Amino acid sequence: MEPEHLARIAELEQKCRQRGIYLTIHRRMLLEVLLRRDDHPTADQIWDAVRQTHPEFSRRSVYRVLDKLAELSLIRRVHHPGAAVRYDAKIQRHHHLVCVHCNRITDFESARLDRIGLPEGTPRGYEISDFSVQLIGVCPACRELRQPDTSSPTSNSEGETKS
Repeated sequence: MEPEHLARIAELEQKCRQRGIYLTIHRRMLLEVLLRRDDHPTADQIWDAVRQTHPEFSRRSVYRVLDKLAELSLIRRVHHPGAAVRYDAKIQRHHHLVCVHCNRITDFESARLDRIGLPEGTPRGYEISDFSVQLIGVCPACRELRQPDTSSPTSNSEGETKS
């Protein structure tokens, strides 16, 4: 396991001790699963991955553990235009590119976006603690699928084939 991942597991252990909650194998396992992924999985995708090796792990347990890890600020819920909540183990400030076709979420970092200041005062009574930017568009793979095939001959308006 990578040193950064070991540090995050140690952080889980420390936060559990500080809050007087059990460090369960489920909490540790789900954090490890998320630390190894960068695709911002849904709870169901995480459950599918976990039950391959631990079939006794229920979907309900996955949701409860993810909620607890988010409450402990060890993971983040990623707000996504799709219906399902996504999860991200990367908790330091970063931003997301979101594909409107395949729903892929890709992390990106931008010092320029990081420097955007929080608004003066508290807009509409919100207490702002952090921010991230989501750029919505079409990923390279989906753009490639949408490209017309230029390798085949095409017809002009008079029905003649060009090559």
